[in-house]
Amino acid sequence: MTDPTLAVRHPDELFDAYVFDLDGTIYLGDGLLPGVAATIGALRRRGVPLRFVSNNPTRDPDQYAAKLTALGLPTTVSEITNTVVTTVSWLRTHHPDAVLFPIAEAPVVDALQRAGFRLSDDPSEIDIVIASYDRTFDYRKLQIAFDALWFHRRAILVQTNPDRYCPFPGGRGEPDCAAITAAVEACTGVTCSASFGKPSPIMIEAALAGLGVPASRALMVGDRLATDIAMGRAAGMPTALVLTGDSSLADVATSRPGARPDYVLETLSDLLP
Repeated sequence: MTDPTLAVRHPDELFDAYVFDLDGTIYLGDGLLPGVAATIGALRRRGVPLRFVSNNPTRDPDQYAAKLTALGLPTTVSEITNTVVTTVSWLRTHHPDAVLFPIAEAPVVDALQRAGFRLSDDPSEIDIVIASYDRTFDYRKLQIAFDALWFHRRAILVQTNPDRYCPFPGGRGEPDCAAITAAVEACTGVTCSASFGKPSPIMIEAALAGLGVPASRALMVGDRLATDIAMGRAAGMPTALVLTGDSSLADVATSRPGARPDYVLETLSDLLP
């Protein structure tokens, strides 16, 4: 008998809220993917709360909202949750007085400064080293992290997101945060103690905050089994994999039954009952 979870299966109900991954689900590069405009428009007209999430810390929520609006999907900053948001939120909650050394690009650095954190490149006073997607990563930054974590043995290591690479249209990509984290771990022997991007449910908690919608009534929609779907399942959400990005139906077939999505959509047009 064919396993029904290995076939395309559409939702048969409307959920109380929807959380969407962005790259590979809503758009690819600078173009909307098939069915997105009509589906998001239909949900907007019904007044269903929508949230958009991303592991990319090289843009702040304002930039994401502006991009979606320019693509024809009017979006407010409050509807965006990315790893800039989750990193700041976690640090405020757990280490509000920490001195930070971010190996990161401007959106993360600027957000930490706006939140009132003190940043330092003096290893003797650094409490937390933050690894992130950083295209300006160099040996100097690695040495500072090494000294703070290994020589002074006073800091902890966290990361904005666990992605190994960032995909580009056409199949190319760039090394992402996991490469920075691995470099720091390799030379210090220190293990990263917290991650603020998918598949951590930290991102879902931040995205659904204030909506009054339980995770069981919000649908997580994304294109990656290992991040989007894994995060939704970890947060207790129903999940839908859309086949317009990273993961394929063959990937679903070879995944563990407990890691499979509740629904599989060819495009986002298949989302609404």
